[in-house]
Amino acid sequence: MRADDKRGAMKSKLLHEDETYALLGACFTVYNDKGCGFTEEIYQECLELELSDQRIPFAAQKELPLTYKGRPLKKKFKADFVCHEKIILEIKAVSALADEHRSQVLNYLNATGCPVGLLVNFGSYPKVEYERIVLTQKRNIQPQLSSGVGF
Repeated sequence: MRADDKRGAMKSKLLHEDETYALLGACFTVYNDKGCGFTEEIYQECLELELSDQRIPFAAQKELPLTYKGRPLKKKFKADFVCHEKIILEIKAVSALADEHRSQVLNYLNATGCPVGLLVNFGSYPKVEYERIVLTQKRNIQPQLSSGVGF
């Protein structure tokens, strides 16, 4: 096998790469227009409009059921966005992402079975902050392009 072939074989595509890049692009567009300093609700509404404009399938504030030991709970949780029926998009408007935000996304992935979560912070300056979290097994995450900033 040639060296070029080995490098190409070693490159692996990220899980739902095209979809997550499109979602991040929509987030960058919102941030470029609004910047930081607004509440999460403002970014939520802007992102709903942007996802619609880009024809990205999503459900906003989707109530999802929870179970305990196989029994349904009365309480449900609301994901900010479920996109393409397989990606959780959780947005924040805080100065910096914290472990509790990451835990929240991981819990959402475990609860829904969605394999990928995007945690996006519109409150950071001068660029939007994001992390991509991939569920590899129950209660386990695998960082893939785990964090970065956009423009």
